[in-house]
This record gives sequence, C-alpha cells and structure tokens, in this order.
Amino acid sequence: MAGGLNNGSVFSFRRKKSDTVHEGPPQDEPGGDEAVAEVEFQDGGYAVDLVLCIDVTASMTSIIETVKRGALSFHERLARAMTLKEKPVGGLRIRVVAFRDFQADRTDPVRVGGFWRLPAEVGEFRRFVSGLRAAGGGDEPESGLEALALAIDSDWDRDAQRRRHVIALFTDASAHPLGVGRQSPQYPAGMPADLDALWDRWGRGRAADAVMDAGAKRLLVFAPDRDPWTAIGGSWNNTLHSPSKAGTGLDDIEMDEVIGIIAGSV
Repeated sequence: MAGGLNNGSVFSFRRKKSDTVHEGPPQDEPGGDEAVAEVEFQDGGYAVDLVLCIDVTASMTSIIETVKRGALSFHERLARAMTLKEKPVGGLRIRVVAFRDFQADRTDPVRVGGFWRLPAEVGEFRRFVSGLRAAGGGDEPESGLEALALAIDSDWDRDAQRRRHVIALFTDASAHPLGVGRQSPQYPAGMPADLDALWDRWGRGRAADAVMDAGAKRLLVFAPDRDPWTAIGGSWNNTLHSPSKAGTGLDDIEMDEVIGIIAGSV
C-alpha cells in the first residue's frame, strides 16, 4: 500500500540525527520568531489536506507548545521532507480539531478551525494554534473519538488528481465511547453511534456510510497502547499507530518527527 501503510500497521519511532528534516539552527525554539520561508509547490504535485486532532487537556502542554512553535515553518518543512522522498507537494491545506472531554469540560470541550491554505493563510493558522491552552479534561479518558469523527467529516479536496487526506491525532489518554457527554450543549450533531459506525465512516470494507477517499486517506495515531487506539491501529486500513506512554503529554515527540512521518505516509 502506498506510503508504506498497511491494514493495521503499528510502528514506533525515535528521532536520529540523520532523520531530521531541517538543517541549520532550530526554527522552533521557545520564544524565537520564525521567518516564513518561500515554498515552491510544484504543478502536478500532491495536494495534501492535513487535519491535526490535538488533545488540549491539562497534561498535553508539551505537544501543544510543539505545534505552536512550529506553526509558521510547518508548510516549508513538510514540503522539504516530501521533496526528499520524491513526493513533491502541489498544495497544502491544514485544519485543527482541538478537543477535551464533553463530559467533564463545560468550557471549550472542542474547537475546530480551518482549512487554511498554506503558506498564504499561515497567519490565521498560527493565530488559531496560539490560542490553544492546555487545561481541563478531568480524569482520562477524553473525547478523542468525537474529534476523530469531526476530522473524518472534513471538507476534503476531492478534485486534485494526486491527493492525500491525512489525519494526525495526538493524545496521551484513552477515549470515551462515542456519545459520552452527549448532553453537553456543545456536543456536535451527526456523531456516529459507536466505534463500528465510526469505522464504517472511515471506510470499513465496502461500508455504505464511508466518507473518506479510499486511495487518499491516511490516519496517524500518536496515542497510548490502549483501546480504542490499539483496536483502531490493529484493524483500520491505511492507519499507523505510534504507541506512547499514557499521561506524559507526548513530551518525547518533536515536530520533525511528526513531519517526517506525515511525509512518509503520503
């Protein structure tokens, strides 16, 4: 299967010096100002739609700050990583689904933005992620499956000849069953009833409810080795699961690691 993904692939990773994407001084040091690099996307290259599903509960400060620091240079670094893999980028759009817990959080249990076209709308992207704060969530689990459903239902580009629709989900917790917290006034309409229905929406077999493009879809899950993430990583097609330690905030993940894995999945 394209990009090295297969049915129920599971992988782990640690950064090596030879694997880094950018060269020279780090571009995402805390407190530093990033320069927006000029990126030459190539006609006929891959049109990449990327949705970042980010757990923004209290323990997730590290990965949230990683995304914030890398916001301005994200498109340039992804384009460079894909070029190195001989997969030129024709265009990039990015969307963010920030989630907590519909049952435990009355304030901002979910925030959804985008799609932003990069680099043209990088300012709007950065402003959105700069407003994310790690807070709330109560005890685990969180509402990660609702966030995944919102990502699956994105307004994907279906016109480009070479297209990739990538969802990258980051959490250090397991997830409630779908529907927990449904009484919240902010609970999204149209959620699937359960995990099987969500799998159908992703495209299990020939499910009539599938909404994803079978040839374009990719799901990257950075989450603990707990259900439902273990089950999703072991069963859903075009999916990679990177097991992480629960409750750590994914503090061992760096932006170059994420970009390299996204580029490899395309």
